[in-house]
Amino acid sequence: MVATQTWRAAPAPTRRRRFPGLLPRRLLRWRRPVWWQEIAIIAVGYWLYSLVRNAIPEQASIATRHARSIQHVQDALHLNFERSFNHVVATNEWLAQILNYYYATLHFIVTPAVMVWLFVRRSHVYRGVRTVLVTTTLVALAGFALYPLAPPRLMPEFAYVDTLVKFHTWGSLASPAVAQHSNQYAAMPSLHIGWALWAGIAIFACARHRWVKALGLAYPLATLVVIVGTANHFLLDAVGGALAVTLGFGVQYALSGRGAFTAPIDAPDFGEPDPPLPGAHGGVRGPSVD
Repeated sequence: MVATQTWRAAPAPTRRRRFPGLLPRRLLRWRRPVWWQEIAIIAVGYWLYSLVRNAIPEQASIATRHARSIQHVQDALHLNFERSFNHVVATNEWLAQILNYYYATLHFIVTPAVMVWLFVRRSHVYRGVRTVLVTTTLVALAGFALYPLAPPRLMPEFAYVDTLVKFHTWGSLASPAVAQHSNQYAAMPSLHIGWALWAGIAIFACARHRWVKALGLAYPLATLVVIVGTANHFLLDAVGGALAVTLGFGVQYALSGRGAFTAPIDAPDFGEPDPPLPGAHGGVRGPSVD
């Protein structure tokens, strides 16, 4: 008879963590997320985000002055290749339209899709990863308020081409009906990059198959190409978005005392063997992820 080896969950560690987290222990215990509560939280959160973002004074003159400063810094750092790439995109309508619609749509499709995926397939880490996303968004809102910034496409003095206007992309900020309800000077940090990095890291950390992990890594890189090619953001805006995500993970760790992708030590055993979650304590496992 051939002996079969089964993977078993390791017992919870008895030693105390070096940093227990700022939240009370009772709030850090395992609780399965409830779908209607999560929908309500997300809906209210997005409504507040839209309300606050669009209520921030646009301050066009200040935003334009900040844009000049950002451009000068990028020139000094020899990061002015984005203007050349923008011109390449602007001379190829098919490419510009693909990038424009990517910018206008995937930002609002991929992020909630990843949240649903985590809720269903990685409920052990869902709350921690959601905290990272919420914190990232709040950091971005603070950036919009404290540092209004005009995007490159609104700075014709630097020879950027507004591909949204040139090719009349449907549903974009080039439409007056859309632009009048949105703060066009909320560019620093780039929330497109912030959310894309959040989604990409979550996919890479939680997916099982390598090709899915590769898609997770490719998504924020593709988003970077899009925001530069369409002149919706400076490269330094993308750096700001990456810093916002980093702060999001830092705040999540400070609150819980564990990494965003580490399952609570009292999480239940779901039956079928599955590899430990990234950073988990020796053997806490969750449902499989495809």
